Amino acid sequence: MIWDILRPVFRAGDTYAVDPGITRDDALTYWTQAECFVAEADSEALGTYYLKPNQPGGGAHVCNCGYITAPSARGRGVAGAMLTHSLAEARAAGFRAMQFNFVLTTNTGAIRLWERAGFAEVGRLPGVFLHPLEGYVDALVMHKSLLES
Repeated sequence: MIWDILRPVFRAGDTYAVDPGITRDDALTYWTQAECFVAEADSEALGTYYLKPNQPGGGAHVCNCGYITAPSARGRGVAGAMLTHSLAEARAAGFRAMQFNFVLTTNTGAIRLWERAGFAEVGRLPGVFLHPLEGYVDALVMHKSLLES
């Protein structure tokens, strides 16, 4: 089920810094190395996300998430619902902030969603990702405090 969501996104190679040829087993290990959630409706998997500490030790109070919406579920509010759910889960787990380390500037839909949810761009990494269509593109570091109400 999760592989069916991951496969088309990882194979496209245009949003995650994952080898597009990643094997099923390696992709599932990568995605499920931390707490993993699946959004479902009527027994259909609509999307998935993971939630984990962004860094170990002194950085473990900040979490990191990755989100993928199934191609068949795009435009149905799944990403927004997963974001809302992940923010609640992160707060419940005691995280003080959420940080996205590598948001490609070509992923404009995700950037709009994160900004609407209160994430701020706190850094820009120039030309760090070789996009299969756009060439070298920047990645953003985005951050949101979870202490605010």
